Amino acid sequence: MLDFLKVYGPITLLIAIGFIIAFQFVDPAPPGSLTLATGSEDGAYHAYGKRYREILARDGVEVILRPTRGSLENLELLQRRDESGDAAPAVDVAFLQSGIGKVANAPDLAALGALYFEPLWIFVRGEMAPQSLTELAGKHLAVGAAGSGTGAVARELLAANGIAADDDSGTRLTELGGADAAKALLAGRVDAAFFVTARRDSYLSELLESRDVALMSFARAKAYEKHFSHLSAVLLPEGVLDLAANRPDRDIHLLSPTAGLIAHEDLHPALIDLLMAAASEIHGARGLFAEVGQFPSPRNLDFPLSAESKRYFESGLGFLRRVLPFWAATLVERAWILILPVLTLLIPLLKVAPPAYRWQVRRRIYRWYQDLRNFEDALERARGTGDEEAWNEGLSELKRLQKEVGQVVVPLSYTDDLYHLRLHIEFVRNRFSRR
Repeated sequence: MLDFLKVYGPITLLIAIGFIIAFQFVDPAPPGSLTLATGSEDGAYHAYGKRYREILARDGVEVILRPTRGSLENLELLQRRDESGDAAPAVDVAFLQSGIGKVANAPDLAALGALYFEPLWIFVRGEMAPQSLTELAGKHLAVGAAGSGTGAVARELLAANGIAADDDSGTRLTELGGADAAKALLAGRVDAAFFVTARRDSYLSELLESRDVALMSFARAKAYEKHFSHLSAVLLPEGVLDLAANRPDRDIHLLSPTAGLIAHEDLHPALIDLLMAAASEIHGARGLFAEVGQFPSPRNLDFPLSAESKRYFESGLGFLRRVLPFWAATLVERAWILILPVLTLLIPLLKVAPPAYRWQVRRRIYRWYQDLRNFEDALERARGTGDEEAWNEGLSELKRLQKEVGQVVVPLSYTDDLYHLRLHIEFVRNRFSRR
């Protein structure tokens, strides 16, 4: 047992140290929840947030929805730190309209991907809508609720056409959006209203059916697309909304930002994979303006694409995520680094251990053979010189050696060596038992 411990004890200690060192590099387990900033509770962002919550719940991850006023507030929440001074952000992920973050100084934010087109709809009172934004100068415009992405893109486009609030032409901009803006437009309290939405909400259908307002078509849609990288020119074909009523009654050219999913850079990679898989399930189908598989997309983003999302767009979900449940895949991915001690220490050391153990056991037997050889030489000299004292001392040492070896326990595989030693000790004793 002592020989076994001398060989395998240090090996066990080295392997344990290797595992301890490797464990320091194991990624932490993914958190069980994340906070998603959406938008108003009656808006598209919040509706999609509920879908994400349902899908991630399948893998045991809770999605906490945080309603907001829109993209501007979402960006603020992503950049805001906990009031206690903790390093944790106020939200982990947020929906963000493209263009909102292009001037933000936020190196700690990363884009997961663009999700869908959310076109800009401009309705103007009258039977015929203007062909250019310049024709809206001097009118009362509803440009979206405060903090919304609608207001940001509306002001950007109006400024590009030389229109600003309270300018010489008397243009008035009112922060009003959604159903409230639609009611104001139909009631004649505003002359035109801007809406950024991908859903056919009831107020949008009401505006499309009304004879008192008209939907504006951007005659220079391609020019805007060239000037603003976060906007895309999309087509609303004649009759696509209602074939029987032929609504719209002509092709309408619209400008469209894209809705993106933006996260803090330290969001756990496993959660990014879950979010990207959910995005493909929710937004990958054909839509009014998108083809099958067009979204999620790595284009039209205000922030650098996260490394995990880039890998997803290049090769999809990893093998483990495809064949294993979420918890099992993350466990294996975290534990892979623990294989290093096995490969670098365990296998080589276990190859060395059996020869080392054999050498340790046989070394003791060979040491006794050396003692036996010395006692035999001493007895030969004592017999030749007639030294009685040396003779008796040699026999006494030989007897002690025989007793010591007789008490030794070795593994069965080494008993042949031990019994050979015993026979040889007995042979020497018999040889010198009489002078």
